[in-house]
Formats: sequence, C-alpha cells, structure tokens
Amino acid sequence: MTDRVTGKVVTPTGIIRQGCVEISGERITAVAEYPSIRDGNWIVPGFVDIHSHGGGGHSFTTGDADAARAAARFHLSHGSTTLLASLVSSPYELMHDATAAFAPLVKEGVLAGVHYEGPYLSEARCGAQNPEFLRDPSLDELGKLIEVGDGALRMVTIAPERPGALEVIRLLVSRGIVAAIGHSDATYDQTMAGIKAGATVATHLFNGMRAPHHREPGPVFALLGAAGVVCELVADGVHLHDGTLNFAATVGGADRSALVTDAMAAAGMPDGEYELGGQAVTVTNREARLSRDGAIAGSTLTMDAALRRAVSVGIGMPDATRMASTTPARAIGLGDHLGALIPGLRADLVELDENLQVLRVMRAGTWLP
Repeated sequence: MTDRVTGKVVTPTGIIRQGCVEISGERITAVAEYPSIRDGNWIVPGFVDIHSHGGGGHSFTTGDADAARAAARFHLSHGSTTLLASLVSSPYELMHDATAAFAPLVKEGVLAGVHYEGPYLSEARCGAQNPEFLRDPSLDELGKLIEVGDGALRMVTIAPERPGALEVIRLLVSRGIVAAIGHSDATYDQTMAGIKAGATVATHLFNGMRAPHHREPGPVFALLGAAGVVCELVADGVHLHDGTLNFAATVGGADRSALVTDAMAAAGMPDGEYELGGQAVTVTNREARLSRDGAIAGSTLTMDAALRRAVSVGIGMPDATRMASTTPARAIGLGDHLGALIPGLRADLVELDENLQVLRVMRAGTWLP
C-alpha cells in the first residue's frame, strides 16, 4: 500500500512548494511535484540528533534501559527519528554496564548508537563533565568497551592533546566508529593532528574549547576550517549567541554544520533540580547549569526548537533542514539510509505547521500514535 504525504516538501536541493512524498512500507518511493496542493504544511525529514543525554525527565547517563526508551520516545515526539544516547565521563564500570544495556536498544532501532562524551577530555575544559572521572585515553579500555557494545558504539569525543589520544582516534576509525574532538584545550596544531588521525566531528563547537584568538587560533579555527569535519551547533541561545550560530553555519555551510540538542533529562520538564553524571544541575528559565559553579550543563533543547532557532537567525529552510537531518546522518555514517527526503531512504518525516511546530511524526513509514 502506498501512502502519500503532501505539502511544502523540503529536499536536500530545495523546496517543492506543491510537493508529494510517496511511501511504500518503510521506504520513500518518490518525491515529486503535486500541482493540486495549495498552501500545505511543511514536510521535512526526521531529525537526527547525534548528541543527547536524555529528555522528558529521563537520562541516558545512568545506563538504565527503561529510562533510555522513555528519553528516546520523548525526543521522537519532537521529530527526532534518529538519536544517539550520549554518556558523560564516568567510571569504566558504568560505561561498560550502560553500553551493554543499550546494545539491545540499538539492535532494536530505538537508538542509533551510543556516544561517549568522555572520559578522555581536558580538565581545563571539562565544563559540566565530572573532573573526578577524566583520564587519559586507553586502547585497552576502549577496546573492551567496543567489544561489549557489539556494534552499538558509534561516536567518541576526545581531547586530542591528551597522551595516547591520536592512537585511540586511529583505533576508532579502524573500527568504523566516529572520532569527535571536544572538551579540549588543544592548540591549533594539536587539533589538526587529531583531524589528520581521523577525527571528523567537532563536539558542540565553541563550547568546552579553548577560545579562539587571532594569534592562538586553537581548536575552533582548526575544526571550523577543516573540510572533512562536521561541527555540532547547540542552537538554544544559551550555548551560542545567535550571531555565533549564524557565523558558524555560514562559514561551515549546511553540509558541515549539524544541529544537536545536548539535551539532559530536564528537556520538556519544569524548572527545578536535576542530575547529570553524578552532579547537581539547576534549571532556571530553561537554562541548565551546574549547581556548584554555574557551568552550562547540557540543555533543555529539542530538535524542532533547534530548527526554529536556526531559521529565526536567518538560515534558510533547506539549509536548516540539512543541518537538522541530512548532515548529522552523514556524520555518523547513516546518510545512505536516512536523513533526507530521497527515494530509497527510510521514510522518516516530520510535518510542521507554518510556525514550524510539530504536527505529526512518521518513522520508518508509520505515523506515531
């Protein structure tokens, strides 16, 4: 049976104002003009969030499978049809147990994979990461975790200046796992060495990094200027000034800029007291900050809100959609399967009203109830 979804269809090459997406089973079979349509809703590909710690009152960081299901379900309702579960810096035992617990969810398709944001990060740029758990990269430790995950581990964030970091980046790349650079105090040259070793993602560009300077450009200039690196951008108005968001997206382009949420459990929840990686977090006016020192501690963002923010700062709808779906899908090796409204790809769609609010979500050819 063929299903048809009509409206203003956003494709990687532009907008089909009178468009139609045809779906058979789990796949898109055709995307074409549909002249009889007038003033339809926006039809965009399902969002791909490659950096999220939880949402809806539930966290990925504790390694609880039921909580992970609930967090994924929350973000799915906001259009994120593909989601990585991001852990924070933790003891080996927690990383082991969380990876083992999430591996079945990856095989089931609830999660697209696991992301380790740490523990191989810089003490000087740890942000809301727990400094107690930071350590140098270990080939032995990571090798064991890769085996436990049995294909679940999809990305690891590393500070390239730490001893052993380049060897670990090479190991990750050899195993088909994305190496990301973040929470780093690296020099420009140290960052470039990490990129040369195979790193292809910048974890929340600008945040948790040495600030750029015209004589000491550091990681920001290296990552933003590297043709093979996709730069994560947290478009919540807290992590980045809107001018910075627009600047980075303009310099990197939509094919090298990925919107992410960096969401924590408080996304979609009231202000109050929460926890992230064993540290107390206070959420006030939707801003999440460590209770002890006020450092930004993730966000309360959802991907539909990130898309709205990107458009509001002047990024065109086709580019903003690529940044929310197509580019992050490609960044984690899934671009041949999902992330765009193209025949043959998985039928992940989000229907948005004129204000870019979510009306309904389709994943793998099925509308959410």
